Amino acid sequence: MIVVKIVTQVKLMPEPEQAAALSATLRTVNDLACWVSEVAFAHGVPREYELRKHTYAELKARGLGAQAAQHTIKKVRDAYTTLKANIRSGNLGKGGSKRRRKAESKPIMFRPDAAQPYDDRCLSWQYDQRTVSIWTTEGRLKGVRFVCSADAFKVLQAYRKGECDLIERDGVFYLMATCEVPEAEPYEPDGFIGVDLGIGNIATASTGYQAAGRALNRYRKWQLALRAKLQKKHTKSAKRRLKERSRREARHVKNTNHIIAKTIVTEAERTSAGISLEELRGIRQRVRLRKPQRVALHSWAFAQLTDFIVYKAKRAGVPLVFVDPRYTSQTCAQCGHLDKRNRVDQQLFICRECGVVAHADRNASHNIATRGENVWNAGRESRVPATP
Repeated sequence: MIVVKIVTQVKLMPEPEQAAALSATLRTVNDLACWVSEVAFAHGVPREYELRKHTYAELKARGLGAQAAQHTIKKVRDAYTTLKANIRSGNLGKGGSKRRRKAESKPIMFRPDAAQPYDDRCLSWQYDQRTVSIWTTEGRLKGVRFVCSADAFKVLQAYRKGECDLIERDGVFYLMATCEVPEAEPYEPDGFIGVDLGIGNIATASTGYQAAGRALNRYRKWQLALRAKLQKKHTKSAKRRLKERSRREARHVKNTNHIIAKTIVTEAERTSAGISLEELRGIRQRVRLRKPQRVALHSWAFAQLTDFIVYKAKRAGVPLVFVDPRYTSQTCAQCGHLDKRNRVDQQLFICRECGVVAHADRNASHNIATRGENVWNAGRESRVPATP
């Protein structure tokens, strides 16, 4: 059975003494994770099994349980694996660059409130009582209440499996629970819906649906100006307002992307169509823009929107393919003529060959839909009867 891994956020409601124990636990394990990282860096970042030989006994002596010690070592080793992957893919710049030298020249450090993984040996759930029992450095805490939405609770109760991460945000504790939801059986698509992603229009579908980005861009600019205004004041009230508003923009963008993804997947499911998306990996490294445009590009949450569409499509059984986005905005969806001059401006497309006039993003979405159908037909088994 193929499953979709999703993360369900659960808010803990601990008593004051329970909250103090959870906070002390996070600070202790992350402080020890920094020590393990220094040991790993000094020994050339050995494999996880070798790293245990150097650190496990000391972690146990400093008060960590067996599973907590194992998870702390694994967390450190995973952090170095991620760093190595980022260096290999060029995300930290070329060899010898200042950013890359800085990353390679010192051990990885962990914030005092960084997430700590828990498995079923040190965390158990009591769904009927809506409580959890969780290990801390001050002993096992039982009866810690949690709250979540009704839909999240159904998913949590039916599909939770694997590790959970304990995190702290502004004094509030959360458990990020991994749930393995079975994928629906994909159907044979009757055509494909092409989705063109952008900044001016967040998403444009070949069905005619268009999620305009004007309101979101205005919201981001307003948030940016407000943060700059508050940061200049240097007063306690300004700092308090900044703390209250932290992550508000990210939550707003995330909610917007959820709505867009659900709209596209629901339409595809209703019409028995597949979804064709652009493969946009590495776009931030390739594109070169002027300084005023960089904020818009780096605030563009296209990867998050793509991830939302992918997991919602898998849960609904909607076929999904990725296509090469090159020249989709310069190619006529009617006659297939490719010319750089076809794209007159940000919104207008006029074909130099057949003269068709269309919205640029909508024209691109039709090209993406056509490429998606070609990819699907090329990858599936032929239904044509064999020649006798």
